[in-house]
Amino acid sequence: MQLPPRIDTEVVRESIGVYADRTASIEERKAIYHDLLGFVPPRIEARIAVTGALDPKLLELQEKLRGHAMYPKCFDVKTAQLMLFGMLLMDMSDAAQLHGIAARRAGATWEEMQAVVSLCFLFRGLPAANRGAEILARLAKREAEAKAPAA
Repeated sequence: MQLPPRIDTEVVRESIGVYADRTASIEERKAIYHDLLGFVPPRIEARIAVTGALDPKLLELQEKLRGHAMYPKCFDVKTAQLMLFGMLLMDMSDAAQLHGIAARRAGATWEEMQAVVSLCFLFRGLPAANRGAEILARLAKREAEAKAPAA
């Protein structure tokens, strides 16, 4: 899985400003994503650092809204992440891979993941089927590499 390069948080601090959100530390903000994905995606890390320095109130509101919408009481995390994976795959969004990771971490099986790709195929066609298969293959490789003993 190819992610954009990490941001340079030191440059952000020096050029844009210091993280100033008093409602949650930068570590607390990042922990939510670590729990969901196992890492903080670079674009999210950038939003936390930049918006947290320039408009910490907006960052607080963004995170409250994201948390409220992403974790509805009527769905478990796996179901919500499978739906997000499918919605983003329908848009051919690169964020589909992140929600694929989150769905797998929440317990989604390969069969469930393929079922979502198949549903997308019905309404988005072969591009979604191809992209979905590519994402699943990359997720499988990522998981295999994580299980492999360090050399």
